[in-house]
Amino acid sequence: MSELPIRPELAGLTPYGAPQLDVPVALNTNENSYPVPAEVADAITEAVRAEATNLNRYPDREAAALREDLARYLGHGLTSAQVWAANGSNEVLQQILQAFGGPGRSALGFTPDYSMYPLLVQGTGTRWIPGRRNTDFSLSPERVAKQVAEHQPDVVFLCSPNNPTGTALSLDVLDAVLDTAPGMVVVDEAYAEFARAGTPSALTRLPGHQRLVVTRTMSKAFALAGARVGYLAADQAVVDALRLVRLPYHLSALTQAAARAAIAHAGALLSTVEAIKTQRDRIVAELDTRSLAVIPSDANFVLFGGLADNRAVWQGLLDHGVLIRDVGLPGFLRVTAGTPEETTTFLAALDDVLGAARGDATASREHTA
Repeated sequence: MSELPIRPELAGLTPYGAPQLDVPVALNTNENSYPVPAEVADAITEAVRAEATNLNRYPDREAAALREDLARYLGHGLTSAQVWAANGSNEVLQQILQAFGGPGRSALGFTPDYSMYPLLVQGTGTRWIPGRRNTDFSLSPERVAKQVAEHQPDVVFLCSPNNPTGTALSLDVLDAVLDTAPGMVVVDEAYAEFARAGTPSALTRLPGHQRLVVTRTMSKAFALAGARVGYLAADQAVVDALRLVRLPYHLSALTQAAARAAIAHAGALLSTVEAIKTQRDRIVAELDTRSLAVIPSDANFVLFGGLADNRAVWQGLLDHGVLIRDVGLPGFLRVTAGTPEETTTFLAALDDVLGAARGDATASREHTA
């Protein structure tokens, strides 16, 4: 690309992408490890089949029926006019930036957070501002409000539960941002269904806050990562603004049909959520007994640290057939909560890798002595 007239802010960047490797245990991208139940797969197949003979026609560009289903699923008194859908929550976030960001505007996030934020920001010509978290990865109302007041961003990203830390956002923090931010406030709730009991949703703050947007996805709890369906809830005026920048017929008829069939069987799809939360909590408890720094999680993954060489541990686990995520935080790795068998395999592999590392360190000290 060096000989192409590429935009300067894109020069030297690398595309987003987690490793996609053929391994026995893949716990690196926070997918739902449980396959789509057979009865749901059949319903999706029938819904897609019904659309197949009409593929000579464009889909409903407003995805009206799907938005009605999503509004009903979210509850909180939402209507279809307050819901928007696109190809994954990444496209939803991109459309928000197309409408409210862009050249001469800025977006603020609190790192470490979702690694796609700065890429989407740069891709839309928006200026990225990396905000700061507390040392334990939490956010406090005062510190957040101070940074928003200092930078005056056009868009603020708040990820709750946060990726990669798994920490949930208190409504006090959200209120502080809503009181201070001059522009849009986006709360990314991709992992909301995995939150522990009593964890509040930003959906409760939508009434009276026209510039608040809450994004969700069907990739995680719904186990539909391959379908690419994301959505948001916001004031109707926000949805109308996004309709100005969305591509014509951006959500295919097949995608809409598959998503509607999935929502109709939400109970079956979401039946794995509690099992995944059990494995998440098991991972937290087990890693804590290994004297590792474990971050309490409201998501379907766990961030853990205290590793002298996180890259070596990552590679050691991969050598054992277990793929987890190196999120770029020194001393930390992130593991997705999967099935009980996957958790057992991960823990056993981790013990082997850490044991080998301790043995190498002991041998090195003895050799030096």
